[in-house]
Amino acid sequence: YLMDNFFGFVMFFLLAEGPRWKRFLAYVGPGFLISMAYLDPSNLQTDLQAGYSHRYELLWVLLFGFIFVLIIQSLAAKLGIVTGRHLAELCMSEYPKPVRYGLWFFAELGVIAATIPGVLGTALAYNMVLDLPFWAGVLICAATVILLLGLQSYGVRKLEFMIAVFMLIMASCFFIELSHVNPPMNELIEGLFIPRLKGHYAISDAVALISALVVPHNLFLHSSLVSSRNLPSSSEAVKDASVFFLLENAFALFLALVINVAIVSLSGTICADNLSLDDTNTCSSLTLKSASVLFKNILGRSRSIFYGLALLASGQSCAVVTTYSGQYIMQGFSGMRVFIIYLFAPCLTMVPTLIICGIGGALRVRQLINIAAVILSFVLPFALVPLLKFSSCCSMIGPYKNSTWITRISWILSLVIIGINTYFFCTSFVSWLVYSDLPRFAKAIISTLVFPFMAAYIAAVIYLAFRKVSTNAVLPSSSVSCEIEVAEVPRQDNKDEVLALHC
Repeated sequence: YLMDNFFGFVMFFLLAEGPRWKRFLAYVGPGFLISMAYLDPSNLQTDLQAGYSHRYELLWVLLFGFIFVLIIQSLAAKLGIVTGRHLAELCMSEYPKPVRYGLWFFAELGVIAATIPGVLGTALAYNMVLDLPFWAGVLICAATVILLLGLQSYGVRKLEFMIAVFMLIMASCFFIELSHVNPPMNELIEGLFIPRLKGHYAISDAVALISALVVPHNLFLHSSLVSSRNLPSSSEAVKDASVFFLLENAFALFLALVINVAIVSLSGTICADNLSLDDTNTCSSLTLKSASVLFKNILGRSRSIFYGLALLASGQSCAVVTTYSGQYIMQGFSGMRVFIIYLFAPCLTMVPTLIICGIGGALRVRQLINIAAVILSFVLPFALVPLLKFSSCCSMIGPYKNSTWITRISWILSLVIIGINTYFFCTSFVSWLVYSDLPRFAKAIISTLVFPFMAAYIAAVIYLAFRKVSTNAVLPSSSVSCEIEVAEVPRQDNKDEVLALHC
């Protein structure tokens, strides 16, 4: 898709007149909310560990991951543009009641799992910068989330601007840090463009980097945010909107990629120097909290403050965006009124998150973030597979469906990521079960419960992948020709007549 349209994008902007530039600026914003999912504390922790263990050798994984993310997010945006509905609403209308309630449960579980690193990172940042207790930082984070979500009552553009400010704060802080370590540019470029998997745990660390990039709630959120703009119903306007959203998302994702590269380079450069024994031990078990101590010892107190500010911007924006996506998910699956969702959805996300973070405390931040990452990998297929099915279905989006080779590439990459996540989850669980100190009868009970659950999980993913899409969406009225027969058919949920397009 990118290669086929690259020349068109270039000519589009070279020949664009003033009004078209203004139209493009009107579409800027959703990409920044989407990109913050790839700058959350979970990604920060993964980047720091990858930099220490492999220096710059896994940067190519980030580049590949962001290209894949751009393709998948463009599919989510196109789905919202063409159908006028977001992914949760389409799942609600497409699947039978047990399936859609199951998808709703996994979507909400993914939102909570994605919010946990944000709250933990924010609480740690308040402790680093203002020396506040961990529990106080958790409560301040929750209060700030509710306050910032109130900006949506003044228009979503206000919230988008605030998230863009958080991203710029992160970029400024890490670039200031990076300017004092001067990583070798030739090694950085080699790491970005030459794939290598050397050293211990290189494969597992590469999988961790990829898994931290693809998050399920972003697929629901992106297909929702595009509807915040006034989208005309003509086919030409749909194509222009798709180009606009793709370009602004590519710019925001590029900025997120640069920040991730800066984080990996920062830890890779610092930990490669001749350090004291204490600092070397800190590098070997680098976490969000110990990184502050390392930067303070190597770069000075002021540099650790910059790291704390970057972590604060990362955690707070992550918590806001994930809670905001939870509103759209609840709206799509439940059909509740908007003002009820504004009140209830943040509570459904924040209350379990606060309980988990409060019980875990500052000493278990790393373990909680790792558990949250496993949960996100686990629920990913229940958002990704419906998106791929809908965006490739002619009855759903008609002539705007994916091309054959884009469909194949998207499915292959998605299945590879889902398969790797499932494999590592199963092997990690089996390894833990075999070498744990639990009594034998306890292991037998856990095995009896977990393995049938995994079989049901795989069966559910297969069902979503092979189930035929039956929903007929109302598409933009236009003079598009795809050998489509237009017929008027009665809508099942009411007696109104709609246009259904059958390829």
